Amino acid sequence: MVSEAAGRDRATATATPSPLRPVRLPRRWLVVALAGLVVAVLFGMTVGPAGLPLRGVVLEIVNHVPGVELDGGLDDREAAVLWQLRAPRVVLGLLVGAMLAIAGAGYQGVFRNPLADPYLLGVAAGAGLGATFAIVSGGNRALVPLAAFVGGVAGVAATYALGRGVGGRSTNSLILAGVAVAAFLTSVQTYVNQRNADSLREVYGWILGRLLTAGWSEVVIVLPYVLVAGAVIFAHRRLLDVLSVGPDEAGTLGVPAARVRLVVVLAATLGTAAAVSVSGLIGFVGIVVPHIVRMLAGSSYRVVLPLSALVGGTFLVVSDLAARTLVSPGELPVGVVTAFVGAPFFTLVLRSSRRAW
Repeated sequence: MVSEAAGRDRATATATPSPLRPVRLPRRWLVVALAGLVVAVLFGMTVGPAGLPLRGVVLEIVNHVPGVELDGGLDDREAAVLWQLRAPRVVLGLLVGAMLAIAGAGYQGVFRNPLADPYLLGVAAGAGLGATFAIVSGGNRALVPLAAFVGGVAGVAATYALGRGVGGRSTNSLILAGVAVAAFLTSVQTYVNQRNADSLREVYGWILGRLLTAGWSEVVIVLPYVLVAGAVIFAHRRLLDVLSVGPDEAGTLGVPAARVRLVVVLAATLGTAAAVSVSGLIGFVGIVVPHIVRMLAGSSYRVVLPLSALVGGTFLVVSDLAARTLVSPGELPVGVVTAFVGAPFFTLVLRSSRRAW
């Protein structure tokens, strides 16, 4: 009996990969992700109402490398379209998509919940309410990103305050607090919209998500937050692997689960709030992308996080390309496109979550 039990334990240990085992990023998936990113960027910069030649775009980009000067490229009008309209929009899509995907993976890691996303703790509801107040006030529209950022951070702060007051450090109480705070903030936003019906179109245009840019200003706003938040989450990738065995087991290995959860959530919240402040509420990226990476390349966060950043940026650039070409000369909100892909993906997540986790 004892020998049989020991044999089963050894077999289980062999079949179950340890979260502490060294994991390397699969080179083939890294190459595929980088290749997809390059293709998406090139198509995002060439396709549009004013079509640009692919060869000219490539030469124009290469000519901006110090010490390189090639014949060809774009004329002045085409170069203006590329650098003032297309390139800022594509770069913004890369940053927002990467941040939402990383934040989603981080949330799923600390809460050990395959359906967790960057909007779990009320950042979306808070950002939506902040943006709504800024829009209906009739003031400077440049204040909308700032109001959305402040609202998103305030929403998560309210969730943490409520969760700690009700259930201490329990993960379930924090999630339930996020649901309650989001419901309250959404109801306030609905009331404000009803009182200001003339601003409904603009408010819902922001809520549905868009990557409209007025040059590089939006990129400059969001870039520092994405870099800092992404660096903090990446620095905790090994600890997220340890947390996958459970908070109690992680504690026996010397990992402070509560502190790791707080740091990752704060970083993901700041990055997400900055992203949605310039793009609106683009849904499903934080759920779809990490699960695609897990199903294809493995569940270790040393693999999930870097590939999610690449695939998330690619996914949003491609979604934005579809949004501005499917109903040309009109344009769909990019959030509609991501929802069209993400909503059916829930079925796949629910069916595969037991295998992935």
